[in-house]
Amino acid sequence: MSTETSQEVTITGTPAPLATGIVLTDVAATKVAALLAQEGRDDLSLRVAVQPGGCSGLRYQLYFDDRSLDGDTVTEFGGVKVVTDKMSTPYLMGASIDFVDTIEKQGFTIDNPNAQGSCACGDSFN
Repeated sequence: MSTETSQEVTITGTPAPLATGIVLTDVAATKVAALLAQEGRDDLSLRVAVQPGGCSGLRYQLYFDDRSLDGDTVTEFGGVKVVTDKMSTPYLMGASIDFVDTIEKQGFTIDNPNAQGSCACGDSFN
């Protein structure tokens, strides 16, 4: 169970409804902030993208980025900026990114209501 921090969503400078964007849980935001602190840069955002690939046709990409592209959706969670490009945004509407750290696995997880299915390895979706 996680709670959301206050968030601000903009699409190329235009306010957007809060309920339509991607959500970064408090745990994930804390982990991203710690990783950014390790990088020692304050100009980076967490970019979440959907790219063709994998067994099911689409795969997620999460990486730090200093670019601002035309049509980007920018959402801020506790000082952490999450950016999605205009092609990925429709696939990520309502998706929630969390961070798990258990004895069985560690890493970011994405719960995406838009995914109709995934492959057995869990690395891609359709």
